[in-house]
Amino acid sequence: MSETIQYGLEPGLSVAEFVDVLRRSTLGERRPIDDEGRMAKMVQNADLIVTARDAAGLLVGVSRALTDHSYCCYLSDLAVDAAYQGRGIGRELIARTHAAAGPGTTLVLIAAPKARSYYPHIGMTQHDSCWIARPAGWVSR
Repeated sequence: MSETIQYGLEPGLSVAEFVDVLRRSTLGERRPIDDEGRMAKMVQNADLIVTARDAAGLLVGVSRALTDHSYCCYLSDLAVDAAYQGRGIGRELIARTHAAAGPGTTLVLIAAPKARSYYPHIGMTQHDSCWIARPAGWVSR
């Protein structure tokens, strides 16, 4: 049975809902979900938040991105509730995020280890030149 998923832009998404869907996906393992202040800043300072909700209104997917709406869109978080994965929700969140960022933007993301095989499957290409500088005191989760 196909369930209706409602997508939308939700710049006012609550931190509690954001953290909850991260917990129900694999992304919560790599985000500071126990640091409420930091999570609040992540939500408040995002340029785009695209959500997916089931028929009952439960948040089942989220895309959080930073963009200049002209050249580049960095999709920082893509999370889909594990119980809802495999239904095209992630693909739709990516498409809607890219569309909202603007027609001339390049969408960039760093794949979570468990999701590396997903992105080529939906037509994205791998780039071999990503560089990161971690904050002082950073500890891997």
